Amino acid sequence: MAELRWNPMIQDWVMIASHRQARPQMPKDWCPFCPGSQKVPDTFDVLKYDNDFPALSQAPPPPDDVATNFFRTAPAYGKCEVILYSSEHTVTMPQLSDQHMKKLVDLWCERFEELSQDEAIKYVFIFENRGDVVGVTMPHPHGQIYAYPFLPKKLELEHKASFEYQQKTGNCLFCTMLQEEKKEEKRILFENEFFTVYLPFYTEYPYGVCIMSKEHKQYITDFTEEEKTALGITLRDTAGMLDSLFGYAFPYMMCMYNAPVHCGDMKHFHFHIEFFPPMRSADKQKFNASSETGAWAHCNPTCPEDCAKELRAAYERFQKTK
Repeated sequence: MAELRWNPMIQDWVMIASHRQARPQMPKDWCPFCPGSQKVPDTFDVLKYDNDFPALSQAPPPPDDVATNFFRTAPAYGKCEVILYSSEHTVTMPQLSDQHMKKLVDLWCERFEELSQDEAIKYVFIFENRGDVVGVTMPHPHGQIYAYPFLPKKLELEHKASFEYQQKTGNCLFCTMLQEEKKEEKRILFENEFFTVYLPFYTEYPYGVCIMSKEHKQYITDFTEEEKTALGITLRDTAGMLDSLFGYAFPYMMCMYNAPVHCGDMKHFHFHIEFFPPMRSADKQKFNASSETGAWAHCNPTCPEDCAKELRAAYERFQKTK
């Protein structure tokens, strides 16, 4: 079964993908993403790999016969891709060179451009799940891309808020937020010519870092070659900062937010990246319990300003290892 089902209470689609339950448990001594597996080329730096068990496909089966006059279904149209960061099974993003990270950014741009050509696609979501705590079953360094035929609720809300702010003030909501963070300074972690890395005033997660482009651009494909190089370095150094926080490969969900596609004028939207790390200390996990999950009322058990101090110190430690 692979289909979309409409939730009328929050007006959002849910992907039903029961076939993913049949994913096999891979042998510990074999990885499909490693050269020699017969699944990937013998040599590569970065690589696009079509997901073997996609929740969305460009040739989806018809939905099951479960819809009624009230309950709605739709084909699970879209695309799910895996982006391999390296051919090396044990390498981590903080170990990749500037040039290697630029190749990764270029591949993201290439895939974003191609997936955006499909007029049935409304959102192209680039992300990475890292660590056992967030359910990763493949330790080989990789991320994913989902191309949705709808605008997911979080993005719908961000789109609405940024559009309304621009209509009311004539300014970009994200640019204004970044200006305010830079005025305060205490939550800024590090920055370069093109990007600022900070812990947001309202962060839901103790170490929920945000990367914001300084230039007001909507898509990763809008960046110059110099900006793309800087983006790769910024991402790598952010991951390195998180790894240096407690001295181990820090688990996280990295989510890259481009503007929607085929949804009209998106000049009010602003490219940014958010990290959602599930740890609140070196050995304690931050669980999303009833308030967060059932009411979307988040509670951060730490002070963002204090966590920012920890992260700045971790960034300095990482820089000394380079």
